[in-house]
Amino acid sequence: MRFLIVDDTSRARHSMKALLEVWNLVDEVREAENGREALRLAGEFQPDVILMDARLPLVSGLEATRQIKAQWPHIKIIVMSVFLDYQTLAKEAGADGFVSKSDPPDVLRSLLAKIQHSDQE
Repeated sequence: MRFLIVDDTSRARHSMKALLEVWNLVDEVREAENGREALRLAGEFQPDVILMDARLPLVSGLEATRQIKAQWPHIKIIVMSVFLDYQTLAKEAGADGFVSKSDPPDVLRSLLAKIQHSDQE
């Protein structure tokens, strides 16, 4: 799978990338540090899955999710945040899933497995 990891902190991006690589889910990973860059890379890179932080500079993760889903509905987006209040907002923006950054990694792994399975049907 091709991933785009969008988070304004490099440590979070690198940690997420390392986790995906351990799970052997990665064909290619690109990173973005703000919503504007996420929009550009979504169009250029056409990832299978975007892991999107809800709170981003320039364009919020929720607004980037709305715009990406409007242009490329086949791209799966999982919104991530430490704030559970964003779960409903993420769904309203068109996200395919939500993960709290405080959840154990298995929660994300399970969600990615569901996405992978649904794409194979």
